[in-house]
Amino acid sequence: MIDQPNLQEAPAARYSLSAIFFHWVSFALIVFVGALGLAFGLIPRPNRLFWINIHAVVGLAVLALAVIRIGWRFRNPPPDYPEGTPALTRKLSAPVHWLLYALMVILPLVGIVAFVWHARVFDFGLFKIDFGVASNKPVYEAAEEIHEFLAFSLFGLVGLHALAALWHHFMRKDGTLARMSPWARS
Repeated sequence: MIDQPNLQEAPAARYSLSAIFFHWVSFALIVFVGALGLAFGLIPRPNRLFWINIHAVVGLAVLALAVIRIGWRFRNPPPDYPEGTPALTRKLSAPVHWLLYALMVILPLVGIVAFVWHARVFDFGLFKIDFGVASNKPVYEAAEEIHEFLAFSLFGLVGLHALAALWHHFMRKDGTLARMSPWARS
């Protein structure tokens, strides 16, 4: 049987409101852009380019947020682990988070290559950005395949991350999930 920490002895240190904001906004954007990417085949052709542009623009938002988040993280380390956190969790936590950050940067960059070499124009509503690149099928097809592979890698890693948080919450009952919850009390 796993020893259950006693949360009444010392509550786990919480993440800052900024970290919580970055975490949940990143999650929401990734879920939206990922679901949209998976739905392209279901969208009627006349509407597909509009939704591909939305996917690309939201992907740019994910990229910008990830870069800001990484810069912020360098200046604001996470709180200490809860009392009794297993050694394996301590060893895996930081590398998994940095891999998530890396995927949140690399995935949109590859998406930009696919988008631009497909001769598409970023349409932000009030203005457009056209790189003037001619369509290059070998480039955009390869970039799309890499983009898709990275997307599924990100989904898998996010899923494992969520399962680990739920395991800590329901099995270990150590307050790990509450540290990042916007609804938990300090």
